[in-house]
Amino acid sequence: MTDKIIVKGARQHNLKDIHLEIPKNKLVVITGVSGSGKSTLAFDTLYAEGQRRYVESLSAYARQFLELMEKPDVDSIEYLAPAISIEQKSISRNPRSTVGTITEIYDYMRLLFARVGDVHCPSCGKVVESYSVQQIVDHILENPDGSRVEILSPIVRGKKGEFRKLFEGLLKDGYVRVWVDGEQRRLEEEIILEKNVKHNISVSIDRVKLKEGIDRRLADSVETALRLSEGLAEISVDGDSRLFSEKFSCAECNISIPEIEPRSFSFNNPFGACPECEGLGEKQIFDEKAIVPNDNLSVREGAIKPWEHFDNFHHYNTLVAISEQQGIDMNIPYKKLSEEAKDYLLNGSDEPLKLFTFKGEKKVFYEKKFTGVLGWLREKLYTGTPNERDNAKRYMSSMDCPECEGARLQKTSLSVFVGDKNIHEVSAMDIQIALDFFENLNFTGFRREVADRIVAEIVRRLAFLRDVGLDYITLERKASTLSGGEAQRIRLATQIGSGLTGVLYVLDEPSIGLHQRDNDMLIATLKNLRDIGNTVIVVEHDEDTILDADHVIDMGPYAGRKGGEIVYEGVPEGLSDCENCLTGAYLSGRMEIEIPKERNQPCERWLKLTGASEHNLKNVKLELPLGMMVCVTGVSGSGKSTLIMDTMYPALVRKLQGTAIKAGEYKSIEGFEHIDKVIDIDQSPIGRTPRSNPSTYTGVLTDVRELFAMTPEAKKRGYKAGRFSFNVRYGRCETCQGEGYIKIEMHFLPDMYVRCDACGGKRYNRDTLDIRYSGKNIADVLDMTVNQAFEFFENIPKLKNKLKVLVDVGLGYIKLGQPATTLSGGEAQRVKLAKELMKRPTGKTLYIFDEPTTGLHFDDINKLVKIFRALTESGNTVVIIEHNLDVIKCSDYIIDLGPEGGGGGGEIIFSGTPEKCAKSRKSYTGKYLKRKLG
Repeated sequence: MTDKIIVKGARQHNLKDIHLEIPKNKLVVITGVSGSGKSTLAFDTLYAEGQRRYVESLSAYARQFLELMEKPDVDSIEYLAPAISIEQKSISRNPRSTVGTITEIYDYMRLLFARVGDVHCPSCGKVVESYSVQQIVDHILENPDGSRVEILSPIVRGKKGEFRKLFEGLLKDGYVRVWVDGEQRRLEEEIILEKNVKHNISVSIDRVKLKEGIDRRLADSVETALRLSEGLAEISVDGDSRLFSEKFSCAECNISIPEIEPRSFSFNNPFGACPECEGLGEKQIFDEKAIVPNDNLSVREGAIKPWEHFDNFHHYNTLVAISEQQGIDMNIPYKKLSEEAKDYLLNGSDEPLKLFTFKGEKKVFYEKKFTGVLGWLREKLYTGTPNERDNAKRYMSSMDCPECEGARLQKTSLSVFVGDKNIHEVSAMDIQIALDFFENLNFTGFRREVADRIVAEIVRRLAFLRDVGLDYITLERKASTLSGGEAQRIRLATQIGSGLTGVLYVLDEPSIGLHQRDNDMLIATLKNLRDIGNTVIVVEHDEDTILDADHVIDMGPYAGRKGGEIVYEGVPEGLSDCENCLTGAYLSGRMEIEIPKERNQPCERWLKLTGASEHNLKNVKLELPLGMMVCVTGVSGSGKSTLIMDTMYPALVRKLQGTAIKAGEYKSIEGFEHIDKVIDIDQSPIGRTPRSNPSTYTGVLTDVRELFAMTPEAKKRGYKAGRFSFNVRYGRCETCQGEGYIKIEMHFLPDMYVRCDACGGKRYNRDTLDIRYSGKNIADVLDMTVNQAFEFFENIPKLKNKLKVLVDVGLGYIKLGQPATTLSGGEAQRVKLAKELMKRPTGKTLYIFDEPTTGLHFDDINKLVKIFRALTESGNTVVIIEHNLDVIKCSDYIIDLGPEGGGGGGEIIFSGTPEKCAKSRKSYTGKYLKRKLG
């Protein structure tokens, strides 16, 4: 077998009949500008054909799906290995999925805690144990010969009642000695106990002096004692008593604990899940901060948001009655009201209010219970109209479950400890801390034999997560909160753990979300995957990854129709000398992202957030200059996203919009009056089905539909703009419902979308496609790239201006009708940016970007930086969470968090200009930035 993968005649999408040889068992990086054909070559050609051939090798049932799997447009691919794709897609949006469950580490932890955990009483905290009959007998026989042993069966513990029938049964069975509250009594006596007094009653099963050969008799007696008392036996040796339990139970608290099994620690199983939140760890409750977003206002001015727009007589009458009868001043700021007054307004009272109304001209008095704003909202939530229910939900947010405090599990499950930690406490540890915890566990005896293999597997998997730069995340973190880069690196760690060899791995920018300091570990991991006998193909823009590769393929020279060619192929060292290569031009320094000659200076407008303490933040005080391009930096897990995305952004939304979005813990926020709106432009998809696309999201399709409706033929047929929407019944193809694709459930593989046979993927029916503008029907327009559409609609100013924005953000290569499901996170983010840029600027907007350089080539980053600077020149504020040094060096101001990730971070270690940051000894960012600034 050859040591190369030979590709001949690849023409998928924009690839121009390319031929190449990819070395096997090497680290191969495919680079090039956005839209040049990198992903088309890596995923749509190599991986797609590898997956198709895999299905071809399966059973007849599986092969029936082959005709639905589109064969890549390529003449041949020889010596292709089985392929595994590791892309930047969210692992799961299920709130029950965590890092621990998707990596299966939590499954091993459940097994460990079930088999070797120390069980404690959930009430008093004492250690409880279970004993077999043989273990109890062995304990008795440990005593020296000649000891007097008494075996008691505690049949009543702390219960009220006469127990006459119980005594009659004991007498019938021949038991003659009974202890009532510690006092020995004879059953022959007439024993009547008071019904309302708690009693402890035991009966004597055996009283014997130890000697050889007595163990069998002891075993019988112990079995009888356990049977009578449902698993409890009290053994007294020479007057020294001890209680033994066949089950996990606490005799002092009268608590019996069910058998401890792995499912006892599963929050997805009723045996382990907290009954209050059903294992979610959180509940939707009404949030006081959302109900009263601005406590500087009085009640009459609208401090209580749900009552803000009430101006009817009954509402006014109620406020007056509260003021007069409860002495609550409705005209002073809400924050100056007493706690009793606030509680009354929120929760109401059982004491009715005296109100009045008019019947004709007659004033009629009546009484009505005041339930407070929370009672009013609950009423609307459960019995209101759909609109009223939706309005009530605006004031709800997710809070930790009051029963389990976010731990997801029952109290009995949380009372099992390994190494003095319960399973939730271990899950809440950072990966590195958890790794240290498991490596230092020490067991003895049979527990060691049971635990060693389980712990070894946990340690191995945790080490893989650490090695891909994820040492800062926790096992309890929800999978839905992971970024695309983090999700991809988790998959990478899982694949390394599988130990497969002879496989073709295809990765999409695994360096996303990694600080330069952590990138070296990732590169070492990729090389390890290569060294064990795999071919690793990485679509990447990171300079260090490119230079560390064994082989580089540069696609281009530009995007879309102007791309799809191999500009350079060979060792990384030769890339800088390639004259037609944009990548080489930036690596060599012939082209560069220029540092601004003058940076914007801080003015009197500042946004100040104090006391931020969510997750690992340590009472942080954030001072953010407005009207500037601000980069928030720091090593992975240092607290950047927690500070900006989880705390500052929702806090601003609460203040500016009054919505119930949950904000991280903080004390106060000032300066928001200088902002009119805050916009988070993240990398979440613009839609989850092929029905969504860039033209619908940005509103371009609306203008196109209106243009088609104005054509003579459309007017003649009576077609309105709605006819040209693929969401309207009479214009769309009914076979695919206007999606152009039909979803096929693959059962053993991810669901597939295959092109609709009826319309050929054009979305519309034949009559709609008959209407043409300048020789093109609407399906032809949706099939155009943004660059093509920009030229086509050059004489339509409204459309031209919108398309120009898409070109400026580096999306000229994508198609107007490209399904949202095919857009990367970075492309989706730039579509959102374009939509915002199409709006009229106010000069008081705060834009937030989380790693906007995802998927961008050096040349695309250059364009993006210019857009950021244009936004700030209009007076707006741009806040960017970023690791890319080219963006950081062009910013006006840096806020650097750290110094480390996880528990070692959570502090602002530097604030100021890039030049000053480069001189900071504390900052890892400054260390790498120093090289960029020269």
